[in-house]
Amino acid sequence: MSTSTPSAAAHPERAALRRSISNTLKGSAGNLVEWYDVYVYSVFAVYFESQFFSAADKNSTMYVWAIFAATFLMRPIGAWYFGRFADRYGRRLALTVSVTVMAGCSFLIAITPTASQIGIWAAVILLFARLLQGFATGGEYGTSATYMSEAAIPGRRGFLSSFHYVTLVGGHVLAQLTLLAMLSFWDKPQISEWGWRIAFGIGGIAAIVVFWLRRTMDESLGEDSIEAAKEGRAKASGSMYELFVHQWRPLLLCFLITAGGTVAFYTYSVNGPKMIQSAFAGTDVMTGTLINLGVLTFLMLLQPIGGWLSDIVGRKSLLVFFGVGGVLYSHYLITALPQQHDPLMAFVILAIGFVILTGYTSINAVVKAELFPTHVRALGVGFGYAIANSLFGGTAPLLYQAAKTTDRVGQFAWYVTAIIAVSLVVYVFCLKNKGPNWLDGTRTQP
Repeated sequence: MSTSTPSAAAHPERAALRRSISNTLKGSAGNLVEWYDVYVYSVFAVYFESQFFSAADKNSTMYVWAIFAATFLMRPIGAWYFGRFADRYGRRLALTVSVTVMAGCSFLIAITPTASQIGIWAAVILLFARLLQGFATGGEYGTSATYMSEAAIPGRRGFLSSFHYVTLVGGHVLAQLTLLAMLSFWDKPQISEWGWRIAFGIGGIAAIVVFWLRRTMDESLGEDSIEAAKEGRAKASGSMYELFVHQWRPLLLCFLITAGGTVAFYTYSVNGPKMIQSAFAGTDVMTGTLINLGVLTFLMLLQPIGGWLSDIVGRKSLLVFFGVGGVLYSHYLITALPQQHDPLMAFVILAIGFVILTGYTSINAVVKAELFPTHVRALGVGFGYAIANSLFGGTAPLLYQAAKTTDRVGQFAWYVTAIIAVSLVVYVFCLKNKGPNWLDGTRTQP
C-alpha cells in the first residue's frame, strides 16, 4: 500500500481551502466597500444635515432619516434585479455591477451643491443617489451572501460565510474610523462644511479597487447553468414565478428568519451608536466616537467566532440564543443606553447587545443560502431578506427618532422585542440544527 495516499488526499483539500479563502477575501472586500458607502450616511448624517436642508427647519433630522428609510424601499427591487441576474449569468458579474452603481452614487453625493446654492434640489439629488444605492445594496446582500456561502467548503461554511457580516460591520467601523480621523484634525463646523464630502469620496475611490478584485474572483455558479441561461433553456433560473410558486416555503422562512434579526441589527448597530453619539455630544464628541469605534470593532471580531461555533453546534442553536437574548435584553438596551454618560457602562451595555446579536449576524447568510436550490438561491436569499429589511430594518432608525421626539421610546422597545419574539418562534419550531440542505447537495426537491 502506498504511503503517499494520505498526503495526496490532503493536498487537494488544502488547495480547495486556499481557493475558498481567496474567494472569500475578494468577495468580502467588495462587501466592505459597499457597506461603508451605506453607513457613511448614518455616521455623518448629523454633520451634512445642514448642507441639504435649511438650518432653520426643525424637521431636518426627521427628513435625513426618512431618506435613510426610503432607500430600503429600493432593496426588494434591487434584490429582484440582481438576484435574477446572478442566478442566470453568474454571481461575479452581478457583484461587479452592484459595486459600480454604489461607487457612482457616492461620488454624486460628494459633489452635490448645498441647499443654499440650489435649494430643494440638493435634497432631491441626495434622495435620488440614496435610492440608487438602496437598489445596489438590495442586490449586494443576496448575491454576496450566496457567493460567500457557495465559495466556502463544507464543514467550514459557518466560519467562512461569517465574513459576510465581518465586512458588513467592517463598513460601519471604517465609517466611524473616518469620522475619528477627521475629528483629530478638524472641528465640527469644518466637517459639516466640507469634511463629509471626503468621507463619501473615499467610498467611491475604494470601489474602483474592488471592481478589479471582483473581476478576478472564481465564479461559484456552474458554467452549464450560465450557458443554459444565455441560450434561453433555464426558464426557472432567477424566476419570480419559480420562487413564489415552487419555493414559497423557504421564501417565507427566509423572511421570518430575517425579521427579528434585521430589526435588532439596525436598532443595536445604528440606533445604539447614535444614542452614544447623542449622550456624549458637545465637549465629549471624541469620547462618543471612540466608544462607537471600539464596540463596533468588537462586534466585527465576534462574527468568525459565531460562525465557527455554528459549524460545531449547528445554526439553530445560535439563532435561538439570539432570539432569547433579544427578547430579554432589547428593552433594557433601548431605554438604558441613552441615559449612560459613563464611557465604560455605555460600552458594556452595547457590547452585551452585540454578543446577543452575533447569534444572528454571524450565520444568517449561510442559513438562508441553505434554504434554496442553486437556480433561485441569489433571488430567494436577496428578496426574502430585502422585504423583511425594508419593513423592519430600514424603518428602525426612523421609528426610533419619531419615538424619541414624542417621548415613546418605551413603546419602540416593546415593538422591537415583539418582532424578535416572532422570529424566535420560527427558530425554535421551523428550523433543524443540522440536516440535509441545498448547499451540500443533500436535499432534494419535494
